[in-house]
Amino acid sequence: MPMEKTFDAATNEAEIFAKWEAINAFKAGANASREETFSIMIPPPNVTGALHIGHAFNNTLQDVLVRWKRMQGYDTLWQPGQDHAGIATQLQVEKMLAEQGGETRAEMGREAFTAKVWEWKEKYGSTIVNQLKRLGASCDWDRNAFTMDKVFHDAVLKVFVDLYNKNLIYRGKRLVNWDPHFETAISDLEVENIEVDGHMWHFKYPLAGGATYEYIEKDEDGIVTLRETRDYISIATTRPETMLGDGAVAVHPDDERYAPIVGKLCEIPVGPKEHRRLIPIITDDYPDMDFGSGAVKITGAHDENDYGVAKRNNIPMYRLMDTKAQMRGDGLDYEAAATRAKAISEGADWQDSEIDALNLVPDAYRGMDRFEARKAVIADIDAEGLMIEVEDKKIMQPFCDRSKVVMEPMLTDQWYVDAAKLAGPARDAVSDGRVKIIPESGEKVYFHWMNNIEPWCISRQLWWGHQIPVWFGPSIDETGQIIDVLGKQFCAASESEALDKANKYYRDMLGSKIEIGILPFEDNSEGNRPEPMPMASGAGWGDNPPKFTNVTLSRDPDVLDTWFSSGLWPIGTLGWPDWTDDTKKYFPTSTLITGQDILFFWVARMMMMQLEVVGEVPFDTVYLHQLVRDEKGVKMSKTLGNVIDPLVMIDEYGADAVRFTMASMASIGGSLKLSTEQVVGYRNFGTKLWNAARFAEMNECKPSVGFDPSKVTQTVNQWIVGETARALEGFNTALDAYRFNDAANGLYAFVRGQVCDWYVEFAKPLFQSDDAAVVAETRATMAWAIDQCLILLHPIMPYITEQLWGDIAPREKMLVHADWPLYNSADLATPSADAEMRWVIGLIESIRSVRSEMRVPAGAKIPMVQLQLDTAGTQALARNAMLIQRMARIEDISEATDAPKGAITIAVEGGTFCLPLADIIDIDAENARLSKAIEKLSKEVGGLKGKLSNEKFTAKAPAAVVEENRQRLVSAVEEIEKLEAAMKRLADLG
Repeated sequence: MPMEKTFDAATNEAEIFAKWEAINAFKAGANASREETFSIMIPPPNVTGALHIGHAFNNTLQDVLVRWKRMQGYDTLWQPGQDHAGIATQLQVEKMLAEQGGETRAEMGREAFTAKVWEWKEKYGSTIVNQLKRLGASCDWDRNAFTMDKVFHDAVLKVFVDLYNKNLIYRGKRLVNWDPHFETAISDLEVENIEVDGHMWHFKYPLAGGATYEYIEKDEDGIVTLRETRDYISIATTRPETMLGDGAVAVHPDDERYAPIVGKLCEIPVGPKEHRRLIPIITDDYPDMDFGSGAVKITGAHDENDYGVAKRNNIPMYRLMDTKAQMRGDGLDYEAAATRAKAISEGADWQDSEIDALNLVPDAYRGMDRFEARKAVIADIDAEGLMIEVEDKKIMQPFCDRSKVVMEPMLTDQWYVDAAKLAGPARDAVSDGRVKIIPESGEKVYFHWMNNIEPWCISRQLWWGHQIPVWFGPSIDETGQIIDVLGKQFCAASESEALDKANKYYRDMLGSKIEIGILPFEDNSEGNRPEPMPMASGAGWGDNPPKFTNVTLSRDPDVLDTWFSSGLWPIGTLGWPDWTDDTKKYFPTSTLITGQDILFFWVARMMMMQLEVVGEVPFDTVYLHQLVRDEKGVKMSKTLGNVIDPLVMIDEYGADAVRFTMASMASIGGSLKLSTEQVVGYRNFGTKLWNAARFAEMNECKPSVGFDPSKVTQTVNQWIVGETARALEGFNTALDAYRFNDAANGLYAFVRGQVCDWYVEFAKPLFQSDDAAVVAETRATMAWAIDQCLILLHPIMPYITEQLWGDIAPREKMLVHADWPLYNSADLATPSADAEMRWVIGLIESIRSVRSEMRVPAGAKIPMVQLQLDTAGTQALARNAMLIQRMARIEDISEATDAPKGAITIAVEGGTFCLPLADIIDIDAENARLSKAIEKLSKEVGGLKGKLSNEKFTAKAPAAVVEENRQRLVSAVEEIEKLEAAMKRLADLG
């Protein structure tokens, strides 16, 4: 049955994938002929996700490697799976509940809500899996993992307990990114900083007791430019509502302007006058003397930089807001709280727990939304005449990625990993070469992070996720007196283990066994912790201990950060700690391909976790890539309307075209710019391959059993065999070095250029030969060459190559399991054939170039004159004259000593030819056209140079716009050079 005229991607791709799955083509170990393993862990997409262009790019590169290694006979595993995506999934389910008009999350309770999430996961969680299959991802889908599966969940809890018992996990109060909508801590990666129109308010903080000082400003030469007596210090802020929690004002120790008042107190200019708080003026290296007034208010509980200053200087950090980012309404009234804060500012002792409990929000602002409070604070300060000015300016506003509300830095109790203690082995693994990061610039970033690592916040105030395996109960002393109602922690992988630990603790402390209860799961949330126990009498047990029977444990309601569980992805997906021979052989894994933006959030944490838990690195190579941007280098966004949907591209042009586009632009460390035109171009490339295969079929080219490419005799056939061997070597070398773009572009040049263009044309005269042996050899060679194209292209373009593989001839096995070639150019290349055919191609290309430059009509046949030629060239010309004349549209070839007037010379290796064109083209008209084109381009070049030399343009214009103009300049200059070369040729004609 003859081949179809075209490849129908919409129909054929689904059919081909079904065939692969039917034979378990992607099963771990499929097609293995060697003991060496090659394993890749897919960066788990969110279970809520849909395939976006980043997924398409990342997974294409992984699939290229896996298919290549599988065909090479490695025991391969591409481990798929999805992340439970705590906050994203909870958002989706809450949206669903709202649309259905049923109970809210809070109304249904934790257990019922998590059950709903599981229902949602079962219904929608396979979306991303099916979309990855459309891309052609050859994962072992039977092993598909999920970070909330029981095996994975048990592994996560075991690691938590182990780290807790090693004192590597602890609970503490630190500043975190807080999402007021979801009321949870979030990671830095979940915060998007966006430039918005904002204000900088400048206020006076009066000095305590009406004190004054001489304020002096000097220029860079030390000349006094301002001298005045002040009774205040000037403070600038973009968040006036946080002034209520100021603990100090900081100035730089070298700032002479404020030296007279360092150590003195100043007044926060807001709140009831009779209870105004006084705070100290301190020195710290953080303030920038040249920015604003050089004085900075320190609100440690609501600003990351201020937090550091407060920690260094033992400044109290007063929390102003509740979990919804409303001004606090709890605690003591303002008068009592302010009185205590005043005593603290004057030197009274204090503890962190007391500071956190103090509510220093004046009664008038309590319960207000933070932005409403901002307006009220500004109005009150302005009414008192203490506002100096309001400055309009652009500010970077942190928005929560999921909820889209403004992130609030918040001082809260969270669980932390002592990351500094885990960082050393992970740092060493890269520095000693056990793990290689590509590109090398990634290593510098990695070392910077690891050398400056902070405690890792691993708790989230959500319901969906791995609940913290810690239960709280009252801590007591040996007399039975309660020390802290929730002061005793019982960390265990299960509730029964926690009960056993609690029984042992209280039995050891009290000398008798007691009843231990667990707070019901659905009530186990903040605000539902147990009240103090009846035993809190403060008295010793004496000889008659009371019946202490009502201890109730409360499990921590928080869940683990998804980065904690995904940090265990390599071992968790392979069944650790219950290793089997079938799983452990794939660990450590081989290569990780992921985005540069999560080098720290995921890669570094996997390094730390695996080294701590199992004592081995999780992979040997990390390949980092950048974000995929649009063709101008601009980040894709729905707002800009420049998002390219890979599924739409697959629908329209096929998965192969999308995949080849991804691979072709994957240069190491390079920017990733994508356009639809690229995808269209590679779709056309697939069509070119298809047409070449049909040409071979029409010429009865079928794979020949026993064909030996090293034994071919015809020069053209010898040449294509050598080119094929070099293409294989180039592809292997490129992929070994993770140069995906070189691998793809090398194949493109070989398949499209050498095979589909040149060899197809060169073979036509051989097919018409009267020598049956020549015809048979050429048919066998072309069939072999086409097969090699399919094999080499398969890792990048699996669908069309698999279809052709089956259409061309019956095969023992599908292309996905074909053996990767082992030949090389040293064995297959014929130097004389290579030299001859390269000479022929060079001459034809030179003739075509002149025809194009001189605008010779495409259908016109022109004469060519041989001026001088060495022996090798003469022989090559004699053997290939008809081929050259047909492909370059040459009417005849004559010989002469000198070039006739009006001829353009062409230099080739070993000689010179010329093309008499004076009577074929209108030289004057062509000169005029070229002159006009050069003039137009020169004006464009001038404008672009002027724009790019303007510092204001290069500083203020988007980077993508600047880069676009630079590229336009380069292109325009290159085009002028081509046109000038053409004019020079025309001058030679005259």
